[in-house]
Amino acid sequence: MKVIFLEDVKGKGKRGEVKNVPDGYAQNFLIKNGKAQAATKGAMSSLKGQQRAEEKHEEEVLETAKKLKTKLEDDKTVVELTAKAGTDGRLFGSIPSKQIAQALEKQFDLKIDKRKIELTDPIRVLGYTNVPVKLHPGVTAKIRVHVAEK
Repeated sequence: MKVIFLEDVKGKGKRGEVKNVPDGYAQNFLIKNGKAQAATKGAMSSLKGQQRAEEKHEEEVLETAKKLKTKLEDDKTVVELTAKAGTDGRLFGSIPSKQIAQALEKQFDLKIDKRKIELTDPIRVLGYTNVPVKLHPGVTAKIRVHVAEK
């Protein structure tokens, strides 16, 4: 029996896939529990429409990520932070991604999730640092962060 998976089923199929499964398994488990539906002509056409809508939405998300990347990589977009430092230019403490995200929102009104800021180690020195930000699986921007002494 051909079914359309409505959600991921481990070992059988992913959401949106159309597969042949045994009749009893389809009727007694997949369809009964709402994990799949029978692959009729109407269901297939609605699936295609849904896939087109998802592709369009994904393109819009990609476009907004590209626009945000151009804003972030603009020469005027430099996140200014201050911290206490010793005589050798090393900070007392460090600057984590959370602090960079808060400063970015405060200074440029750009809200970026701190988990998207890919800072391997917190910033521990004065000066300019390029910090990568993963906006989308295919779009990565670099923010310039300037740490000045308090």
